[in-house]
This record gives sequence, C-alpha cells and structure tokens, in this order.
Amino acid sequence: MIDPVIAFVGLGANLGDAPATVREAMRALDVLPQTRLLRASRLYRSRAWGVETQPDFINAVAMLESRLPARSLLDELLAIERAHGRERAAEVRWGPRTLDLDLLLHGDSIIDEPGLRVPHPHLHERAFALLPLVEVAPDAVIPGRGLARDIAAVMAGEGIQALG
Repeated sequence: MIDPVIAFVGLGANLGDAPATVREAMRALDVLPQTRLLRASRLYRSRAWGVETQPDFINAVAMLESRLPARSLLDELLAIERAHGRERAAEVRWGPRTLDLDLLLHGDSIIDEPGLRVPHPHLHERAFALLPLVEVAPDAVIPGRGLARDIAAVMAGEGIQALG
C-alpha cells in the first residue's frame, strides 16, 4: 500500500443530462477503494474543444486523497466511464461523450507510460480544466509547468461559465 496522495480528476460530459452525469460520477469517486473525495468544484459549461460542432460540455474537477497507484486509479476511472455508457474505442477523438474522467495530477508524479500520462498532457492548455482545478486547490502545482493559478491567469476563459 502506498502513502496517500492528493490526486485531481477532471470530469466532463456533453451527452444526455450532462450535469447529472457529472454529479453521479463525483459520488462514484467518493466510494472508490482506498480513496475519498476531499473537494469538488462547481460545474462549468464550456464550448467543445477539438471537434467544435457538438453540444457544450459540463466540466468539473475533483480533489481526491487516494492510496491507489496512478494506474489503479486510472483503471477505476475508466470503469466509472464504462458504467455511464462510454465506449472509448467507438469514439471520435475529442468528440461527444457521456462521461470523460481524466487523471490530471497524482501527487507530484510525472508518468509517461502507454495509456497513462501524468500530469495530463494538455492540462496546462485547457482553461476548462484549470479553472475548476484552481477553484478546489489554489496552490496546485503542475509538475514541470508551475502553479496552476499562474497558468490559468494568462489564459482566456472565454466561453467558460461557472454554473450555480
């Protein structure tokens, strides 16, 4: 068993009742083995990224304390996606999805393995992930990049709206 680490998970959905799906996924994160949900951001609405001709996304970030190694935590995230109807193999890259769970950070780890890259390779480019990350952890550091809030401060947050 490893010592607990703070991990951050990005949540997103744009098919079906996306806000409800993201909230359900937050609850699922809180009952993962050896893991507890510490904080959850508000929900954010953002324009689609990548393939832009699709519904807006609902995004959020969860801050977890977990004893799971990064690969095991990722496996649990993928199982939650599948439980919500996601079939990654059948999708268009950056296309619409019922649920997307990304392991953004796992402690201060830097991991580059097949199917697992931490920090998430696009985290520093995506305001829709950085804004909710900074909301739950204003002092979060992206290894190799710096403080998330400093990176977010120079990004345009256009098209991103906090809900409720």
